[in-house]
Amino acid sequence: MVKLTMYTGGLFLGFGLALAGATKPEIVLSFLRLEDMGLILVIGVALLVTLMVYQIVPRLLSKPPFGESFDGHDGFPVTSRTIVGAILFGIGWGISGICPATSLAAVGTGNWPLFYAIAGMFIGTLIYGTIRSKQPPTHK
Repeated sequence: MVKLTMYTGGLFLGFGLALAGATKPEIVLSFLRLEDMGLILVIGVALLVTLMVYQIVPRLLSKPPFGESFDGHDGFPVTSRTIVGAILFGIGWGISGICPATSLAAVGTGNWPLFYAIAGMFIGTLIYGTIRSKQPPTHK
């Protein structure tokens, strides 16, 4: 049941991104250039859903529908690697107009050339994982 709920949520996300135009790189780039602010509604809805899931729902329910307890979400430490990763993500998003979620949704809408971008994301992740796995582990 948990997997079905996750897949259903993913489908709704994909349909929502496609409906909003977030799967079209030219619309995203127009938004990033502050020429078309239509995607601000998508961001606002995402923030509202996140607020509900992390702040409101745990106060209304004693336990989650598909789990034993709500896991605390204390965030994560902001490190130099986090900042560099965010900058690289932003540069890639600004150049291409896509991010992982929107690229997968775009392929679902028939934008097949984005397979190259998805392949690039996987290759970049593989390279990072290979390099990172050779470094000694860091402890908190």
